[in-house]
Amino acid sequence: MSDPMGLSALEEAVDELSGRVSSLRAARTAYPGDLGPTLDAALAELDTATELLVAARAELRRPPRRQAGRESTSQRELKMLRQVFRAFPVPVAVLDGGGAIRRINAETSRLLGSPDGFLVGRSFPLLVDVSRRAAFRSHLTAVLQTGQPSAFETRLAHQGRTHTVQLVLTRLTMPGEPQQMVAAVALPTEVQVAGPGAGRAGASDASLLMASAKRQELLSRMTALLLDEESQRQPVALARAARLLAAECADWVIADHVREGLVRRAVVLAPGDQPLGDLVRLIEGCAPAAAPLVAQVLDQESGVLHEMVEEETLLGSAEEVPLLSAMGAGSLLSVPIGGDGGVCGVLTLVRLHDRPPFTLADLGVVQEIGRHLGLALNAQESFRTRSRAAEALTASVVPRTLPDVPGFEAAAIYHPGASVGAEFYDVFPVKDGWAFSLGGAVGTGEEAASVSAMVRGGLRVLSVWESDPDQAVRKVNEALVAQHTGMFVMAAAGFVRGRKIRLSSAGHHPAALVQPDGTVRFAAGGGVPLGISAEAETSVEDITLVQGQTLVLYSEGLVSSRNEDGEPYGEARLADALARCVGQTPSTVVKAIEQDRHAFSGGQVWDEIVVLALRVV
Repeated sequence: MSDPMGLSALEEAVDELSGRVSSLRAARTAYPGDLGPTLDAALAELDTATELLVAARAELRRPPRRQAGRESTSQRELKMLRQVFRAFPVPVAVLDGGGAIRRINAETSRLLGSPDGFLVGRSFPLLVDVSRRAAFRSHLTAVLQTGQPSAFETRLAHQGRTHTVQLVLTRLTMPGEPQQMVAAVALPTEVQVAGPGAGRAGASDASLLMASAKRQELLSRMTALLLDEESQRQPVALARAARLLAAECADWVIADHVREGLVRRAVVLAPGDQPLGDLVRLIEGCAPAAAPLVAQVLDQESGVLHEMVEEETLLGSAEEVPLLSAMGAGSLLSVPIGGDGGVCGVLTLVRLHDRPPFTLADLGVVQEIGRHLGLALNAQESFRTRSRAAEALTASVVPRTLPDVPGFEAAAIYHPGASVGAEFYDVFPVKDGWAFSLGGAVGTGEEAASVSAMVRGGLRVLSVWESDPDQAVRKVNEALVAQHTGMFVMAAAGFVRGRKIRLSSAGHHPAALVQPDGTVRFAAGGGVPLGISAEAETSVEDITLVQGQTLVLYSEGLVSSRNEDGEPYGEARLADALARCVGQTPSTVVKAIEQDRHAFSGGQVWDEIVVLALRVV
């Protein structure tokens, strides 16, 4: 049927095809358990639709008859062909050589759940499932170069709808067009429709009002959350805001915070129903300043909306894989955190392909949230500034010198942070031995420093009566909970008797044990920080040190130190540094760790750093 055919015959063939397609739809509904014959017939009708399109192309390419009134006749024929295209009962889209949609019929709009003409000008590959885009582009290129039609199965996703389709690509030469086109004919074989309100097409006034009300409710809840006293006193505003956004309107939430002139990745939240821990850690380790989207928002200080993600490297790449591709991103928006007083971060929200895309209304609400969040972070900074008086308390929780511990060599370093913190460490005598402690309240300022001082002093006092460090830690927890400070403390305490060390941990990082052969083993660590629950949950471990072994304890500030790319120092790098210190004295060990961290972070320090080392003489 590739030869030209009369317009009346073409119109009649299209009407007949429409009737047969309606019959096939009725058969699919009536006999859902026996889809094989229906699918075979549908594929045959897809071939017929392709032939009709080829015939229509041939009709368009026929030279005009040399007769009076030929121009008006040609115009009438063109209008009729356009009407045939619009009324074609099979989804058809006309693409240019780059894959952009130039024409789309009503059936395609109905299939994808978009208003008529909404997708014109957009890239068709963005409608194809991420895992199959490369294959689609290869098919498109082959059809353009060889002129041979190509048929294959793929998945289309838009407006919360996902379709498995049989797609046929055919090259077209359109009159008046400087480049060749491609007709894409799609026959759905499987459809998954999102919940109510997923699509835009035909949205009722009631659904639009409901969506607007939900946005306003989100804004109200966010405002209440950020005005909460704890959000202003503790560095939790970013994390709390991210959790609310992830629960209400996004699959992925990423918050980047500008601190001390560096952009640091502060929060990464993934879809809760997927095992994406490795991907989360990969995104956390990427430098946000290197992401084009983050740089754009920081530079322009305005929000950005990508209703359909076309450039998959907007958030950068890791291991040569674009992050947005690995995340399955279909739509995203990114807004500055802050307002008239300056931008102090970037908030990025991502939705997956099977979710409705973000809209301009969503962008407006999230931009307002970004401004509120900036005010909350400024309030936190003001509170931190007013807490400079806590420096005196900080000095009281760090000993000036370490006492001599019989049978051991001991050394420690303490490096103050950029803001007042609350880390502590101590070495003191107990009955039949010695004890040490290390930890810190989570937070900064006068109250955090005073809580750390209470814990440090409590461990010292209770160690007079308790022979087990775990019992001392538990009783300090009871006292801390009874004070109702609302703060919690990560701590570790150990009693040394002979060469045996009994170590109790309450949410602290595991101690590192450097072996004589250069290997590094980490203790169990763990437990729950003090002050959270009246019933303490600790982790206890007994360690016997032998000649040549060194026990190293360290603070959160050490492993969370970051370099100029935003990468954390981490326990793996700490282990490498310790492995190079085999046979060295504790004082040499702690200095080597500090020097390695200093080189890694370029001398930048955000949080207090404590390192305590013990070695058998």
